[in-house]
Amino acid sequence: KMDIFVLRCFFLLVLHTSAYPAAAGRGRKNVLFIMADDLRTSLGCYGDPVAKSPNIDQLASRGQVFLNAFAQQAVCGPSRVSMLTSRRPDTTRLYDFNSYWRVHSGNYTTLPQYFKSQGYLTMSVGKVFHPGIASNNTDDYPYSWSIPAYHPPSFTYEKKKMCKGKDGKLHVNLLCAVNVSEQPGGTLPDLESTEEAVRLLKSRVNDDDPFFLAVGFHKPHIPFRIPQEYLTLYPLDQMTLAPDPDVPERLPTVAYNPWTDIRKREDVQKLNISFPYGSIPKDFQLRIRQHYYAAVSYMDAQVGRLLSALEELGLADNTMVVFTSDHGWSLGEHGEWAKYSNFDVATRVPLIFSVPGGNEAGTSTFPFIDVLRESVRVVELVDVFPTVSYLAGLEVPVQCPDISFQVSGYEPPVYNSDLPDLKDIKIMGYSLRTWDYRYTLWLGFNPKTFQVNVSDVHAGELYMSADDPGQDKNIFSNSDYSEIMRKTASLPQVSWVL
Repeated sequence: KMDIFVLRCFFLLVLHTSAYPAAAGRGRKNVLFIMADDLRTSLGCYGDPVAKSPNIDQLASRGQVFLNAFAQQAVCGPSRVSMLTSRRPDTTRLYDFNSYWRVHSGNYTTLPQYFKSQGYLTMSVGKVFHPGIASNNTDDYPYSWSIPAYHPPSFTYEKKKMCKGKDGKLHVNLLCAVNVSEQPGGTLPDLESTEEAVRLLKSRVNDDDPFFLAVGFHKPHIPFRIPQEYLTLYPLDQMTLAPDPDVPERLPTVAYNPWTDIRKREDVQKLNISFPYGSIPKDFQLRIRQHYYAAVSYMDAQVGRLLSALEELGLADNTMVVFTSDHGWSLGEHGEWAKYSNFDVATRVPLIFSVPGGNEAGTSTFPFIDVLRESVRVVELVDVFPTVSYLAGLEVPVQCPDISFQVSGYEPPVYNSDLPDLKDIKIMGYSLRTWDYRYTLWLGFNPKTFQVNVSDVHAGELYMSADDPGQDKNIFSNSDYSEIMRKTASLPQVSWVL
């Protein structure tokens, strides 16, 4: 039998820790569900020495931190639908941004929809579902939400010329630290989302009905249009480059994404970087990393405002807080500057649960504690739905399936495009992530029938965690590891997903 870490069910993993004794049977809890956009594990509570994220770290100090949580796909729309329906992309059949799963594949119940059916007032602020066709241009309202979803009005300026360059003119840049007072309305999207979320929390103070409030922040997603003062937290002379800036040895061509979305930005265009493997000048790499971390701290401040509001409004003692991201983002590792890959930096995400209860009378709900209760178990975002349901005091809607190789450690497809279109996807990359290694096969895919041909292997990757934690040396063709490949080749000849 293959020596592999297999998951039972995510909620069982939580319950088998000592973090939440007697989680069930305490009545139904409110839920504050917070999602960041393109946030990798660049947080203090995940051991990042550079990140300044005191508010998320505070949340982590009072909750359960999962150190090895993985998204199902490193693309916004598919990842969010997968997590919120608790179904994998090969089931939702959403691999791009151009279809609505209820029509395209099945009328699946979502996490907020289930809470709504149980008497919760469900509310959405910011980017929770991916807006547009992927959520029926309504953020799945009225199925998932009790009231129409809120989107910050200032987001309409996100892709316009809002970034002041050295020439004094406005540009569509990647690096876009701004004076907020000079922005339209004197605000930014995540500031508006925080204000709206706090307003909704205030409206629930004197209401006995439980609520499910999902707040989706846009940062640290590009462009890095953030308040300029956050750059001061990360002096440029103290920033460092990625430890592994080169494309991995023997990386298949299909596995590399040339970060075309980054190249379209005016400040990056001026660099005249050769396509597809040309590298960004080191001084600009440092500035990208500086701006990403500054965007993380900016987003962290908004999380802090939400947590403080919970405390001040007297809601913290009965509100479960969940914090996560849709996927990660590469900051120069493997020569990449984007999501859209199957490497850990793109698929690994922060995942934190803080469930009320157990505080001594008179103590604060969110004091800073330096010691984390953390879990190194490998878990997946597809299991968030049943976990949140159980910990809120609801019955889990569907029994988790028996675990087999078909569903273990899977982070699906990637393509050489920042805006994938289903009809163009002819190869899928499927990864198996275990304690010991990450194993990826690039398989033939039929976008019309959604069928994967496991005998049509275009390329493969194998990275051993102990010897190569950065996943920089592809040893797929190394005969020393032929036994691993022999065992994985014996998996059932069907798609690795359900």
